[in-house]
Amino acid sequence: MNKLLPIEWVAALRFLNEGRMQTLFIVGGVAIGVGVIVFMSALLEGMQANIFRRVLTSQPHIVISRPKDVARPLRLPRDGEVIVANVQKRSQIVASVDQWRKVREMMRRRADISAVSPTASGPGFAIRGDASASISLIGIDPEQYIKIVPLPDKLVAGAFRLTTTDIIVGTQLADDLGVRLGDKLRVATATGASDTLTIVGIFDLGSKGVNQRNVYVELATAQNLLNLVGGVSSIDVTVIDPFQAEVVAQQIGNETGLLAESWIKTNNQFFLGLNAQKFSSYLIRVFVGLSVAAGIASVLVVSVVQRSKEIGILRAMGGSRGQILRVFLIQGAVVGLVGSLLGSALGSLLLAAWRLAARNPDGTPMFVITMNYGLFFWAAVLATLTGLIAAVTPAVRAARLDPVAAIRG
Repeated sequence: MNKLLPIEWVAALRFLNEGRMQTLFIVGGVAIGVGVIVFMSALLEGMQANIFRRVLTSQPHIVISRPKDVARPLRLPRDGEVIVANVQKRSQIVASVDQWRKVREMMRRRADISAVSPTASGPGFAIRGDASASISLIGIDPEQYIKIVPLPDKLVAGAFRLTTTDIIVGTQLADDLGVRLGDKLRVATATGASDTLTIVGIFDLGSKGVNQRNVYVELATAQNLLNLVGGVSSIDVTVIDPFQAEVVAQQIGNETGLLAESWIKTNNQFFLGLNAQKFSSYLIRVFVGLSVAAGIASVLVVSVVQRSKEIGILRAMGGSRGQILRVFLIQGAVVGLVGSLLGSALGSLLLAAWRLAARNPDGTPMFVITMNYGLFFWAAVLATLTGLIAAVTPAVRAARLDPVAAIRG
């Protein structure tokens, strides 16, 4: 086998084999570092995906609506004139988006948007007997809206169907009013319109406030109750890349002149928290990588000192500086590769242990962590490159050794 390998590989593998304890320690260090990176990366990705899914599956990525009504003074001041006036903000009434069908078609043609759904929403009251509660009445096109908010998956009772006489309510509102499937609920709005609807579903969106406030009806029902016949109050949008939602929203606002608000703007603290978590994850990976590189470099520096006579003999026998350089670069790469493979296995074991240990009180997983095998591949590539880079300084030092001085020792 040795006859088939170049002299650089033979020398590199022999040096690693002769210093078994050093090799085992550094490979173990690399394995622990890679294992930590794999485990932390998968854990943070799973945690972020879980939080992201819980927050964004109950709301659209972008909401397009009419610009806010702004009150202005009756006239502007002339030169040198000062007008003292107290201009109050105008009350914001529910009004339709201008040419909303045209806007909807524009959104559907965009390559960065995956779903578009018109919505008619506004305040109202849910009344049952002597009990009443303020609600946010949301009229939807069921076929399109479920592409944005998967309401069928959120139902805890009933079936997802909406006709002009149906209503779907949240669990908290159902408890507050003491209603259940099949009960009648009267809905009234500020326009003076009211209608008696049948409860066909009860949902849980994971938020007490949303479960207490939101009710869903068919689009035409909401249009009649809110005096928006033929109109919609907003257009809900889901984008391909949620983290580009604010950029897309600004483009939509510039193109249409409408108000386009992204989830990033309306959930700014949540977005900043996600970014801080990502930055922390990157820092952990960088510092672990640096510690692995420092470990490989220190062991190889010691190896150069210990193998100085062997290096001198190789040079005296005709070995070139380039060959000596490659001997130590190969050692660094082999240590990084073997360590990364063992580290990937260690990371997988840690993830399996986490799945068994991290459980909710009902026995279900705390959150789903998927095995990203691409992560193992990149861990192997980066660890091998780290080993190569860490070996550069010791390799250059070994290549510069004077053969006569090295043999004399």
